Amino acid sequence: MSDELWSLIEPLLPEPPLKQVEGRPRVPDRQALCGILFVLHTGIQWEYLPQELGFGSGMTCWPRLAAWNEADVWDQLHQLLLNKLRSKNQLDWSRAVINSSHVRAARRGPKADPARPTAHTRAASTTSSPTARASRSRCR
Repeated sequence: MSDELWSLIEPLLPEPPLKQVEGRPRVPDRQALCGILFVLHTGIQWEYLPQELGFGSGMTCWPRLAAWNEADVWDQLHQLLLNKLRSKNQLDWSRAVINSSHVRAARRGPKADPARPTAHTRAASTTSSPTARASRSRCR
């Protein structure tokens, strides 16, 4: 991770909690973030994060990810990066995708085309039986 990107991320991270007990020193946030990104990029399971990479264990990185999710770090970072790109006129909207999880869908669709059947006027299926199907459920 570049120093420039880290300089944007670091101020968004919450302060680490005070240690309750003595033990191993806390893995620095930058190393933990690299471990998180490694797991998310490769798709390996958290417990298989190689310690030789210097990111700490998966059991160190995963709770850090959960805490940062709780602190809304990713949404803040996303907004920060969008603002930075927008200020430099570097946003490429030709590759943007909008879906209903981010933008509310219109309440009504286009007016119905009379030549095109709707769900209410479609022909009955020829592959299903009109009789009731047996249920494995004992609840009725």
